[in-house]
Amino acid sequence: MIASVTGAVEAVALDHAVVTVGGVGMLVYATPTTLAGLTVGSTARLATSLVVREDSLTLYGFADDDERTVFETLQTVSGVGPRLALAMLAVHTPDGLRRAVAAEDLGALQRVPGIGKKGAQRLVLEIGEKLGPGVGEAPAVVEAAAPAPPSDVVDALVQLGWSEKVSSEAVAAVMAEDGALDGQDVSAVLRAALQHLGGTARG
Repeated sequence: MIASVTGAVEAVALDHAVVTVGGVGMLVYATPTTLAGLTVGSTARLATSLVVREDSLTLYGFADDDERTVFETLQTVSGVGPRLALAMLAVHTPDGLRRAVAAEDLGALQRVPGIGKKGAQRLVLEIGEKLGPGVGEAPAVVEAAAPAPPSDVVDALVQLGWSEKVSSEAVAAVMAEDGALDGQDVSAVLRAALQHLGGTARG
């Protein structure tokens, strides 16, 4: 298993980054929040989880070891694969998920695209105390260097599982609510849109 990668950030895209390790570019999928903390040309360390399939080897990256542990624990639930687990961490912090499971807050869990009422109930029943106690909220991320127009932010939200209509409405709403948001700053708009979607029912 590849537990972590440390190296120069070669590229940052909407759903992944490329980190050069020993002359090899490692493509690592991550949440928008984790990607927002990466800057092209800088050195970064990502905790990683390697998902092995018959036809693929996919690497997922996280801001810290705790987030990786939660990602792997989520996949022990029936019907939860790596993409859905990553979507859950895009909407909630690890401790946010712990609180939702402990409080049996089905509404909070259903804010994740792809999780309905039955899926939320299954999470509560099957995870139990596997996620462990809270370890504190993750620190605020720094701004990403790579610019992108709002349409690319919509694409990122669609990739995470929201419909194009809901994604477009969320981006339009946060841009209208916060005049200080720069439409070219993907990290700021993504975080604002995720917060907006996290506080509303999934559509």
